[in-house]
Amino acid sequence: MTPKFILASNSPRRREILAMLGMDFEVIVSDCDENIGVEMPPDALVCELAGRKAEAVANKLHIEGDYIVLGSDTVVFDGVRVLGKPKDANDAYNTLMSLSDREHSVFTGIALTGRIGGQKIAVCEAEETKVVFAKLGEGEVRYYVDTGEPMDKAGSYGIQGFGGIFVSELHGDYYNVVGLPISLMRKMLARDFGLHADDYIGKVSE
Repeated sequence: MTPKFILASNSPRRREILAMLGMDFEVIVSDCDENIGVEMPPDALVCELAGRKAEAVANKLHIEGDYIVLGSDTVVFDGVRVLGKPKDANDAYNTLMSLSDREHSVFTGIALTGRIGGQKIAVCEAEETKVVFAKLGEGEVRYYVDTGEPMDKAGSYGIQGFGGIFVSELHGDYYNVVGLPISLMRKMLARDFGLHADDYIGKVSE
């Protein structure tokens, strides 16, 4: 029997990706503390935060059968700084201009916490995708910021929206940049939970 899937995220992009796959899942937003008191490499940072989200939701559950909670976190790393969501429009503008005409990395952590056949399992991995921006003009960046699209996105852009027009090269998983690397998720579900794609893809009733 397919375990109950719970997405520990309020991200509409992650919900859309799982829905696109036809997965049957419930959303329970995590209320965990996301403050990190020490500097961490970006791959460790996204795993720490994804793990906190998954654990916070798992600790609320009262489920008799098998379940899997999926927590995720995404950041942009410019080689020096970790770039999360912008504080305001000016921060978004400065971030985008700093990424102009250069390469940066997008890291997403996937944490899976659950119970299969009575056994508790908790794992986390991070995926990196390299993204190259074209040279951006000040006017187009200001226009983009004014659309509001950058304001809830790590690195101040959404590759699946208007922000995709700025991307000249992509090396790695596109869905990782959107916010949920589904190839990594598939690998982890198979390796750690014994689930294969046909166990959970396309399971939503018509």
